[in-house]
Amino acid sequence: MRAARQERGLTLLEVLVSVAIVAMVGLLLYGAFHGMARSRENMEDVADRHHQGRAALSRMARELSAAFMSAHLPLSTSLMTNPPQQTAFIGTDSRPADRVDFTSFSHIRLRADSHESDQNEISYFGSTDREGGRLDLARRESKYLDADPTRGGIVQVLAEDIESFDLRYLDPLTGEWVDSWDSTQPAAQFGRLPSQVWITLVLRDSAGGTSVTFQTKVPLAIMLPIDFANK
Repeated sequence: MRAARQERGLTLLEVLVSVAIVAMVGLLLYGAFHGMARSRENMEDVADRHHQGRAALSRMARELSAAFMSAHLPLSTSLMTNPPQQTAFIGTDSRPADRVDFTSFSHIRLRADSHESDQNEISYFGSTDREGGRLDLARRESKYLDADPTRGGIVQVLAEDIESFDLRYLDPLTGEWVDSWDSTQPAAQFGRLPSQVWITLVLRDSAGGTSVTFQTKVPLAIMLPIDFANK
């Protein structure tokens, strides 16, 4: 009788308790690993947003610092087949994203034999994504100057899902920051460029947390139109 009792297996209740304990331990382990995976994904998303914001500011700073205007005009336009090229610096104040159009010496030639120079037309502005409805920061570049410095070229997304894009301009004559700039209008800043551009870019947090703000002040090397004929 004693040997028969020792060979007896687990009861149904003991099996159920054992299965329940194993299930609880497995559930706890799954929750821990799932939480770690989500934390890692959130950290990667935050790092990606910071990298995107820093890259956008770095590119805008490089291209804005090379902004220029030219006072060189043809002596006669009667023999020209195309309208004369126009250089300008136009900053438009709007919400939630400002817009700036300017000519710059920041174009990079990718082919040595291409008929291009370092001159280009650049624009930064807010663009609504048709699919997601989010607001992106767009960049337009035309590698050829034409009669309209605000149109033409290729548009690409510089930063995704932004909350705001604000630009301010330091007037070297008054020493004050202004919200808009127009070098083409006599009533504005005709024939002049700002001495600095203050950029504020706010990106939405993809993880649903607080927004990420990036700021920088960009000094412009050239503030008056280039005119070698009068030198």
